[in-house]
Amino acid sequence: MKKNSLKSTLTLGATIVMLTACGGGNGGGGGGTPVASSELPATVQAAIDAPTSALSQELTNTLSFMGNEERLAYDVYNRLYVEWGTRQFTNIATKSEYKHITAVQGLVQKYKLNDSVNFTNVDLPSLGYMMTPIESMQAGTYDVSEIQKLYDDLTAQGVVSETEALKVGCIIEVVDVEDLDREIALAQRENATDIVTVFNFLRDGSYNHYWSFDKGLKNKGISAGCCTWAEWCRPEYPQNEKGGR
Repeated sequence: MKKNSLKSTLTLGATIVMLTACGGGNGGGGGGTPVASSELPATVQAAIDAPTSALSQELTNTLSFMGNEERLAYDVYNRLYVEWGTRQFTNIATKSEYKHITAVQGLVQKYKLNDSVNFTNVDLPSLGYMMTPIESMQAGTYDVSEIQKLYDDLTAQGVVSETEALKVGCIIEVVDVEDLDREIALAQRENATDIVTVFNFLRDGSYNHYWSFDKGLKNKGISAGCCTWAEWCRPEYPQNEKGGR
């Protein structure tokens, strides 16, 4: 995540990139994938509709970064569903990650009002996805190099075996939570309550997804679940009454 600013309103690319979270070139996820829902919780939509906050450049860049990162999760899960047919992947992509991309795109549209608002962490060709429907975004292509490398590495790992694919789910959700912890703290310091609300929504989803992949591993006889790998073991993550999504 480095330099390069978005040029036009559509250049919101990185940020919007997340919107496209669509798997497969046209937002695939494979035949039989449930229809994605973009309807956001009322509290999240209200935060997007609230007046803008004054954002530092650092906080502005979190919109681009999280747009890319949430799209990465959507794209990887759609890709791994096509490979293995594991329901966790398509359920999480269509029922949750799609909404996450929609929420971040809403923030991008809210703050990217003119060309004076730039994402200086965009260091690959800008994708210009600010107003692009998720289904029209190119899966597996990002405009923040850190996210591009992560996608390439994780998809290569996930196609090795279904176990490795579920491990990739654990990895993505831990990385997402750690990034959101940092960015929520930044938004709180800047009193950007709208961004705090939306990013908390993303993080709550990641907690649920983590436990879903943990359960998937255990159902395959891997008794320690995500904790099979110490670096991805997060027993402190909160669980809902169903033990995750």
